[in-house]
Amino acid sequence: MEMYKSRIFKNEEVLSPDYLPDILPHREQQIKQLADNLSPASKGRKPINTFVFGSPGIGKTATAKSVFREFEDYSGIKTIYMNCWDYNTPTAVLSKIVSEFGMFVQRRGWAKDEIISRLTEALDKSKKALIICLDEVDQLVRHGQKVLYDLLQMKQYVNNPIGLVFISNDPHVFSDLEPRIISRLGLDEIEFKSYNLGEMKDILKERVDYGLNSVEEGVVSLSSVHALNKGGDVRVGLECLLKAGRLAEQENSDRVKVEHVKRVMKTVDEVKPDIIKEKIDDLEKIILDMVNNKNKTTFDDLYKEYASSAQDPLTKRMFREYVNHLDDLNLIKIGKRKVDKSRQIFKV
Repeated sequence: MEMYKSRIFKNEEVLSPDYLPDILPHREQQIKQLADNLSPASKGRKPINTFVFGSPGIGKTATAKSVFREFEDYSGIKTIYMNCWDYNTPTAVLSKIVSEFGMFVQRRGWAKDEIISRLTEALDKSKKALIICLDEVDQLVRHGQKVLYDLLQMKQYVNNPIGLVFISNDPHVFSDLEPRIISRLGLDEIEFKSYNLGEMKDILKERVDYGLNSVEEGVVSLSSVHALNKGGDVRVGLECLLKAGRLAEQENSDRVKVEHVKRVMKTVDEVKPDIIKEKIDDLEKIILDMVNNKNKTTFDDLYKEYASSAQDPLTKRMFREYVNHLDDLNLIKIGKRKVDKSRQIFKV
């Protein structure tokens, strides 16, 4: 049976936000800085812990993964990437690291010290330097920041160089860290600025060249403008191209046209809120639903509604922390009125 050959797609995977290209246009400087910070580990020396920050969808994660790929291929450094939405407790983070060395960790019932002992054993056996990337580190700071201290202390037990890379959209994510952790981090910072229109077009044009057979003039420009209008997130532009390509294919078109992009644009919104909504915890989802059922409310009214329906309600202080976290994630908006402590809460 002959394989189906698309008239539209050369390689659909290239238009996926998870695809990591060989070259990242307009991130050469950041890649070099990160690689320079971490490369001492390949010579047995201590790497520089690095904090990477900037708005969503502008190449932070791709840059870290690109550097990690090079290190794995050519330097002998062991690299481990994890997203802290999925690994947001000390036990989860440490277990993930140990498992990456091919060692078994029981999912339940092991004390943290026991996992650290396994990690020490794994590092001793491997003799490799270790670089760990903690993406969306906000979640770890919120739920399990003590693991940062544990990782920083590992150098006391092993000779392997260990480096940490942190990624966040929030430049102030470490402002509430315990002083003993801050004093040991020794961070270098790499700020990622948003792409301008020319840069966005370059990035999407390269993906089009590898991913689509033929596009009408204006397709890349329109997708780029839409991405900039939706927060400058490259993933928005990629989704425009992917959906437009699929629409063109459905209509048996010979190429992706501007009209295809125009028709899918209204279905392509900011990517980040959708990702976050899938990963917030159950109480935060309940609060979000309560807020979304109103145009606006106050904190006191929101807490009363929650407390009246909860079997074992949190204290008002704890509940406020959950509300503030949703505000930090830009899923709700808290009015900044100085006088009224029950400030109004708006849906976004």
